Formats: sequence, C-alpha cells, structure tokens
Amino acid sequence: MSSNSKDPRAAAILSFIVPGFGQFYAGRWGWGLFWLLITPGFWIGTGGFFGWICHIIAAVQAHGHAEDR
Repeated sequence: MSSNSKDPRAAAILSFIVPGFGQFYAGRWGWGLFWLLITPGFWIGTGGFFGWICHIIAAVQAHGHAEDR
C-alpha cells in the first residue's frame, strides 16, 4: 500500500454514515458534493425509501474509488 492509498472499507463506512464523506476521503470531491447534496432530497422527496438506496450506492461507489487510488 502506498502513502496515497486509501482504505476501501473506511471509505464505504464513511459514505454509508454520511453520503459523500467516503468520496471526500478517497479524493473524489465532485462525487462527494453530489452525494452530499442529492441524498437529502431523496430522503425528503420519497419519505425515506430512496434515501437508503442513495446511502448504499454512495458506499459502494466510495469503496470503488478508494480501491482505484
């Protein structure tokens, strides 16, 4: 593991707790802002149903971004 590499599990957990934080951790600021802004809209707009889906997708994506680093 190089000094630039990030732990994919940590990225996934961070992004599952607060969508976008895992992307920030992995260095993907644009995606982090996207999830941070979009997820609350899905929570409110769908009564929570799609909010969970956003959490899961954001966590999986953050894991992938951290693996790519």
